[in-house]
Amino acid sequence: MRMLQELSWKVGGQQGEGIDSTGKTFATALNRMGYYIYSYRHFSSRIKGGHTNDRVRISTDRKNSIADELDILLAFDQETINLNAHELKAGGVIVADSKFSPTLPTNVAANVQLFNIPFTKIAEETGAAIMKNMVALGASAYVIGLSPDFCAPVIQKLFGRKSQKIVDQNMAAVHAGYDAMASQNTDFSGFQLAPATPGEHLFMIGNEAVAFGALAAGARVMPAYPITPASDVMEYLIKKLPSVGGVVVQTEDEIAALNMTIGAAYGGARALTATSGPGLALMMEALGLAGMTETPVVIIDTQRGGPSTGLPTKHEQSDMFAALFGNHGEIPKIVLTPSTPEECFYMTVDAFNYAEKYQCPVIILTDLALSLASQSVEKFDFSYVMIDRGNLATAEELAKVEPGKLFKRYELTPDGISPRVFPGQKGGIHHVTGVEHSEVGRPNELTSNHVAMMNKRLNKISGIEMPGSVAYTGDDTPDILIIGTGSSVGAIGEAVARLNRDGVKVAHAQIKALSPFPFNTMQAHMSRAKRVIVAEANATGQLFHLILMNGLHHEAISSFLKYDGTPFMPKEVEAHLRGAVSAWQH
Repeated sequence: MRMLQELSWKVGGQQGEGIDSTGKTFATALNRMGYYIYSYRHFSSRIKGGHTNDRVRISTDRKNSIADELDILLAFDQETINLNAHELKAGGVIVADSKFSPTLPTNVAANVQLFNIPFTKIAEETGAAIMKNMVALGASAYVIGLSPDFCAPVIQKLFGRKSQKIVDQNMAAVHAGYDAMASQNTDFSGFQLAPATPGEHLFMIGNEAVAFGALAAGARVMPAYPITPASDVMEYLIKKLPSVGGVVVQTEDEIAALNMTIGAAYGGARALTATSGPGLALMMEALGLAGMTETPVVIIDTQRGGPSTGLPTKHEQSDMFAALFGNHGEIPKIVLTPSTPEECFYMTVDAFNYAEKYQCPVIILTDLALSLASQSVEKFDFSYVMIDRGNLATAEELAKVEPGKLFKRYELTPDGISPRVFPGQKGGIHHVTGVEHSEVGRPNELTSNHVAMMNKRLNKISGIEMPGSVAYTGDDTPDILIIGTGSSVGAIGEAVARLNRDGVKVAHAQIKALSPFPFNTMQAHMSRAKRVIVAEANATGQLFHLILMNGLHHEAISSFLKYDGTPFMPKEVEAHLRGAVSAWQH
């Protein structure tokens, strides 16, 4: 019997009836068994009600995107079937609660089978209707060839602190669902998962990886205001920072959050805040202050659908220009764009080092799919974590400051990076202001001084490339080079691999830093490609225009845009690439 190397499963129902916990329990249990998991939630912007689903991709090797098609759909209401059944592949399975008398819509693939299982009734008989999701998990286990005890460790951890009775009731519901599915007397051999290779993977969302990276980097202060989809960063650090002497402060708004972050960083702490597009907009004046005062702050911006409140629970990559150019005036900023949870961790460590080395704001620009998709993650290498606090004034330098004189906090140096002091250091007294200033911080509006200070600030990152700014895979002289950023890495990578298997020379460049822009590296890659396609999740082609803005031109460059609130799927990228190949050949 041929066993599956991967399988795609989705559970759906009304928000507030345990859909998220169903998917999380299922995915966590399989991750513990050694499978690689990519789990993406679709959820409504309201607290309760409205359709929600969790789509879980299970595989024996690493995948970084949702699958093209569904194998199994668990439905707690008819709306779930109506909205999602079209995603099922031919011969797929729907397992639905018979309570709502489910029916198949007309837009399903051939040979899709619908099984009516009394989830709610079985749950009530086992203990309580709320356990219908456990019944559904048991039914799923039977279909994919797992023991009904596959989720026992997760359920023990979830409910063990409440009582063993609750654990036993939930496991009884799982077993009852398994038996109910077995009683269908159907051959599910085509859905059997191949055994996983034993191994331990972490299982987390990108926001948690960012927060963990901040903790490892020595961050100890986080002022923030809750906002979807960034709030998990704050919630993680609320639990962890106090144990290392740190603090999270929930501010009245995002304006206060960044101002407080600036104050903490000026005081010597490593500090960060986290927000999404609307909050980033409110932070722009304070961002200018951080740039003018050369204060090292780290800002996490998890992009979501806009404009305005827009699509707060949906995916988009439309904050690039805001992060790069939103502030008034001109300041140096480093903008990093990780693509995986591992990069979220390591690049957050880098962000704090860069902020203090270059004495400027650093923005980590993630997107909703990366921030909220639960993924199997390789264990972090903590030997990577090094703390670089930059150019701190030495005792010898401070001793040279004459009594009654101010310290040259903004000294004009060859590299533009001045010695930095913390409040209270003898000899380190200086003036701090948001207006243009002299080397000691005194207000100074002379034309010559403004030019000198602007050059000093901007030249700190001018002409440099951050390490690992671009990840390149594929042929050195491709027919097509596709460029992406953020969470698109998985879908693009799979599509490129499919075309390469068919003999089409396609390469992939994933940009990991938007500022300073990796001009030299991208110029080298683009110059060797016959055609260039820029894939991004926004309506105006911000990455495409950023490439052109930085002076990188190509006679055959085009945009591939998606802005419907969902991330790229491998088949969408593949279809676009094949269409480009066909058009080019003809």
